[in-house]
Formats: sequence, C-alpha cells, structure tokens
Amino acid sequence: MGKIKIIGEPLENIPWQEKPENYEGVIWRYDKNPLTKWNPTKRTARIFNSAVVPFNGEFVGVFRADHKDGKARLHVGWSKDGINWKIEDPEIIWKDEKGNIYQPNYAYDPRVVKIEDKFYITWCTDFYGPTIGIGYTKDFKEFIRMENAFLPYNRNGVLFPRKINGNYVMLSRPSDSGHTPFGDIFLSESKDLIYWGRHRRVMSRGGSGWWQSLKIGAGPIPIETEEGWLLFYHGVVLTCNGYVYSFGAAILDLNNPSRVLYRLRDYLLTPEMEYETVGFVPNVAFPCATLVDAETGRIAIYYGSADTYVSLAFAYVDEVINFVKENSEVVPGDKDEGR
Repeated sequence: MGKIKIIGEPLENIPWQEKPENYEGVIWRYDKNPLTKWNPTKRTARIFNSAVVPFNGEFVGVFRADHKDGKARLHVGWSKDGINWKIEDPEIIWKDEKGNIYQPNYAYDPRVVKIEDKFYITWCTDFYGPTIGIGYTKDFKEFIRMENAFLPYNRNGVLFPRKINGNYVMLSRPSDSGHTPFGDIFLSESKDLIYWGRHRRVMSRGGSGWWQSLKIGAGPIPIETEEGWLLFYHGVVLTCNGYVYSFGAAILDLNNPSRVLYRLRDYLLTPEMEYETVGFVPNVAFPCATLVDAETGRIAIYYGSADTYVSLAFAYVDEVINFVKENSEVVPGDKDEGR
C-alpha cells in the first residue's frame, strides 16, 4: 500500500521510539512510561489526561492536575523533548476578554489546538454542572477565557484544527452530573466560537464487542489525512470491577465529519501495564493529545493512565488507517448525517 499523506506540518523533533522487534500491534507504548509521577509539584498529587503541542521549537502543555484538596485544575508544563516535563506549580489564571479574573471552580481533561495565531484550550468546567469551557492563549503565560460553549451537561470538547465549510467545529459528549453511564459523540458548528449550532450525532456507543458498549468520547484533536479525519477516541465498558477505559480509532469524512467512514471493531490499546491498571482510578487509558510529523507519518499519542499518570505511545499513520479500514465495524447510523 502507498503512503497515506497527513495534511499538516513536519515535526522533526517529535518524541519517538521505534516499534519493538516482532511486535504485532499498530500502537506501541514508550518503554519508560509513565512520564509523570505521584506528587509532581508541591500543590499537586497527580497529573494525567493532559494536552501538549509544539511551541517555539520545543513543547508546551496544558495539564490536568488534581490538587491535594482533591480538586482538578489546569497547569502549564514545558519540555525540550516532549518526554521530560517541568510542570508549573501555580495553576493557570484565567481572565475574561475585559481583563477580569474568570477562574473556573474546577477544570479537567484539557485539549489544545492551534488555529491561526492562537492556541485554543477546551476543558470540562463547572457551569452549574459539567460543560465545555473554552479559552485561548498566544504565549502560555496569559490566558483568556471565553464564554462556555454549551449548557450543562457535557464533556470531552474537542475542536478540529481548522474551519470546515467556513465554520469552527467541535466534538463533544453530552453527559450527566455524575459518572455518566451512557454517551455518544456529537458535533457542533460555530461562526465565532461563541454561538454553537447545527448539532449532529457523529458516533454511537456499541458495536458487536463490549469495550465501547457503555459510552464513548472524542480523544485528541482529529488528524487531517487524505483518507479523512483520523479520530482517536475512548470507549468504556462496565465490568463487575467498575469502568474500563480503552481507546480505538475512526475515520471521519473530511468535508462532513458527522459521517463515519470507518471505525475499529476492536480497541487499539487497553489497560494492561501496571501504570494503567493500578492507580487512583484503575484500568484507564484515556487519550488526550497527539503530536504528528507529516513528513514521516509518525504519531506520538499522550494518554492518561489510571487517572494518575501521563503516558506515551507511538504509531505510524499508514498502519493505523489501514488497520482501521481492514477491521472496520461501523455502528448502524454512524454513516448517516445524524440530524
């Protein structure tokens, strides 16, 4: 098969480790995982479910940090190589567009994407229940918080990296005020990142297997390829020992991403290693960010493990997309425009 083209920029210094010899999977873990440890800063107990991007030849991230009072907040982290991170101990201070302090009560599971000259951050925030907060920065020092995107209850807000048909597009997962024993992925559009509409259902939980039978949610920023938008997403099953979070992948139509072209029947990665199966919340692999080198097709995937650590895995875009297409099982209705 020919090389599948990523539509994007080269990233020569992408963190990378080659696939182990005789390894048969299409995603492999970094052999020095996890990247973070317990009590990584004075105020924080655990850092996980975080988002990183290239910045000025190095890397920067917005990290979910659960403080020692148990509440989740967002912190900035810096890295020269995308592996060794220095996390700032103070949390991000948000201001509204008039310069007034606009601090969320809690903030967790961020995603970060660069659109034009701004880095936009989405996260789960408190608006009389969980919903999608949105803000931006240009330098990761000053942060402007915009109006909340949606009413409660909602989680897993993920922006596409460019406008589609003239509109900003965001994936989300309508939920409830608790741990949400249900959930499908939806899509919304906006002219200005403030007023959202044209809502569509994208993907439903389910399929013939069990790993995504309870709920699903969008993961990292979708990756634009000539085959469609490559979306990594998490799926959850309820077992006799609680929830298990794994992740898979789907390919969405480039011009109408509410339509699913292909979707994996089986997971790509499920909790197996001790840092994924043992922790504050065991049995969690929750993807939040990717770094992509369009020149080589390399993908570095950052995922939260056991609600305790940030971990790293690797893949080639050709292998992932071909694997998705060869092992696709689209849930009924996913190929339609869900309106």
